[in-house]
Amino acid sequence: MSGYLDAATAEPLHPAAREALLAALDDGWADPDRAYREARRARILLDGAREAVAASLGARPDEVSFTPSGTVANHLAVLGGLLARRRAGRRLVVSAVEHSTVLAAARLHEAAGGDVATVVVGPTAAVDTAAYADALTPDTALASLQAANHEVGTVQPVAEVAAACRDRSVPLHVDAAQVVGRLPIPPGWDILTASARKWGGPAGVGVLAVRIGTRWRSPAPEDDHETGRAPGPVALPLVLAAAAALQARSAAAADDARRLGQLSERLRSEIPHRVPDVEVYGPADAAARLPHLVAFSCLYVAGEALMTELDRAGFRVSSGSSCSSSALTPSHVLEAIGALTHGNVRVSLPSDADDAVVEGFLDALPPIVASLRDRAGVSGL
Repeated sequence: MSGYLDAATAEPLHPAAREALLAALDDGWADPDRAYREARRARILLDGAREAVAASLGARPDEVSFTPSGTVANHLAVLGGLLARRRAGRRLVVSAVEHSTVLAAARLHEAAGGDVATVVVGPTAAVDTAAYADALTPDTALASLQAANHEVGTVQPVAEVAAACRDRSVPLHVDAAQVVGRLPIPPGWDILTASARKWGGPAGVGVLAVRIGTRWRSPAPEDDHETGRAPGPVALPLVLAAAAALQARSAAAADDARRLGQLSERLRSEIPHRVPDVEVYGPADAAARLPHLVAFSCLYVAGEALMTELDRAGFRVSSGSSCSSSALTPSHVLEAIGALTHGNVRVSLPSDADDAVVEGFLDALPPIVASLRDRAGVSGL
């Protein structure tokens, strides 16, 4: 039984990725921008990887570029979209629960004199489409909305927001990191970003896709790599491994979603039944949330202590802000939905999760929480 339950941060390396990576170390080491034989071979491999990733995203190969990470992809998407439309305005619209990398780019834009409009969310972390549409003023250069929330699993109304953006001629950036390889890609995006380690590819590969006809300009110094979208050469063996993992994950996505959804439903129903004073987050409707993610908070328990004790029991989970849990900073997502920011745990099931690991977690959690409450002197409150 594997106790790794933090797949929303990084899915374990898919076997297809491992096989492709080892083969690519021999066949894909040359510079694909050169003209000699080994370089031509590398170019063929890179083009094939781009085509495979594009097919999974519902994009054209020439719309897809590879970046060093999902973080870089988000920064380039937001800052590049804003830079290209400075004549249209300086306003950026985001939701309050975007990934920290998107919000960091927003803060940089604001510090440079730009305007950032933050759309509040409801208690499930879903944005209200009408409120988002109202934020799209005539001087809006770019809008950004995640496909699904990385901390509580809420699937956002991307198609509806995309329609509102289209009506106002505002390009929409969609951070699709949590759905690529798991759920269908929501329609209507103009710029899309993703991270390979979320679907079982290696760390070190992000994806930036820009629709043909969408105005975008790199905020980085001029560079010839990746059609000028991402500076520096790609790590070809990593890209090939990422593409192989995405193909494999996409082929199994429907079955995995159904199976993992059943496991997460058991967690959602059993955790508050077995542990008193627990709040489980996200929509009640299973169709409105990610199938593999369950987030909850335990009253009177420190999140870092709970995470440490679960780790000792063999279960690796996330606590605090999932974007920087090593610092154990409060979650801006939980703050945005008015939830308890301490004692929170995010369980995200990897593709190989089974009944045994879920039952083991459910058995381990109650005595750990009870012990921590006893130590804090709050049992029975």
